[in-house]
Amino acid sequence: MTIDVYSWATPNGHKVHIALEELGLDYKAHAIDIGKGDQFEPAFLKISPNNRIPAIVDPDGPDGQPISLFESGAILIYLADKTGKLLPASGAARYTVLQWLMWQMGGLGPMLGQAHHFLQYAPEDVPYGKARYAKESQRLYNVLDKRLGETRFLGGDDYSIADIAAWPWTRRPDRQNVDTSDLPNFKRWFAEIEARPAVQRGVEVLADVRKEGFDEKEREILFGSAQLQRR
Repeated sequence: MTIDVYSWATPNGHKVHIALEELGLDYKAHAIDIGKGDQFEPAFLKISPNNRIPAIVDPDGPDGQPISLFESGAILIYLADKTGKLLPASGAARYTVLQWLMWQMGGLGPMLGQAHHFLQYAPEDVPYGKARYAKESQRLYNVLDKRLGETRFLGGDDYSIADIAAWPWTRRPDRQNVDTSDLPNFKRWFAEIEARPAVQRGVEVLADVRKEGFDEKEREILFGSAQLQRR
């Protein structure tokens, strides 16, 4: 059965697109244009009450019943468990992958997202915000590089959902004011994942309908009072 994916061409969206491609699952991508406010539509809020992409609906969920899920990390775990791939079934190896997935969800993604905001999108110049999140981004890349000096992939010897979660956020270190010149392990890992055909297909999902940058109306929808309205 076809999994419906409600998403946009962003790092969090790409996580799920890449996982679906890697796992060979049949899916249909539905564009949720976050600049236009599609994330606030009632139909989307029913499956993603936090009004964030991505979300999925799998008609063949646990016990053959439909299931909807939001939060990219939860979706990655679900898809991995559904197929028995990209996440060890049990034991220490499973928890090693999960801890690095949580590191991405709680640290790498949010902090790099804040760097993107203050360095690229903020409507006013906030030097403290720029410096704060650029420095934290550099620190996180250093953590990533150190880990990848110990193992081939984040979870160990095998490629996993932890790598799929982290990789899309590291595609543009220049936009985060991160210097990768002294991060050889990161660069090795990044290039190896970038060369995977499923990854190349995944980052193209919905890329043709997303434009660069935001106009003033889109900025208000994404960063202004529209976010605070109760729906």
